[in-house]
Amino acid sequence: MSSESLELIERFCWWFHIIGILLFLNYVPYSKHFHIFLSFPNVYYSNLEAKGRFTNMESVTREVKLMLDPASVPATDVPASPQRFGAKDVEDLTWKQLMDAYSCTECGRCTSSCPANQTGKLLSPRKIMMDTRDRLEEVGKAIDKNGTEYRDEKSLLNYITEEELWACTSCNACTEACPVNIDPLSIILDMRRYLIMEESKVPQELAGMFNKIENNGAPWQFAQADRYKWAEEGT
Repeated sequence: MSSESLELIERFCWWFHIIGILLFLNYVPYSKHFHIFLSFPNVYYSNLEAKGRFTNMESVTREVKLMLDPASVPATDVPASPQRFGAKDVEDLTWKQLMDAYSCTECGRCTSSCPANQTGKLLSPRKIMMDTRDRLEEVGKAIDKNGTEYRDEKSLLNYITEEELWACTSCNACTEACPVNIDPLSIILDMRRYLIMEESKVPQELAGMFNKIENNGAPWQFAQADRYKWAEEGT
């Protein structure tokens, strides 16, 4: 080939490459490839607390402390009562949980590491994040079309079933396996809170445990006065 032909091919490939990149950059925010931009800030804002430490709702914690110690004086900076306990829809999730959904690379490491999924349960942490992102995009499009006050009749529970939520063992295997420090467990726990505290939907096994804690102060069926009888019988 002549030098002019090679130069023409080189110029064509160069411009094709540059224009392709610019077009792809416009496509990225509307595709799953958005994680390219969000992975770095998502890792930066990762939760550095112990993985097994659950978050508490300040308003609920305050009420419990007042019940245990009625003589205590309420603090002046009383936290406002939450509009909803737990999370029913994406509006109830934190900005970090929403960024987690957009940062998901869909690699499937979380689901591969999930012991519930390995034993045939319906739970898939990867699906939890994808469902959250799909619902968030649906809500965003509805707001763009109908205004900020618009609310449809659906929620995250139309995407994520109760069976999936209660299949989770809270082992944090999914958060340990994620390459960009996504935390599917936090979304699962917030949705569980909503089911328990708002709709009183609790599996039968947990309902029995809750009743025993309320009556006996422990998850066992024995009263506090009888708790040490096993030691006396042994002697």
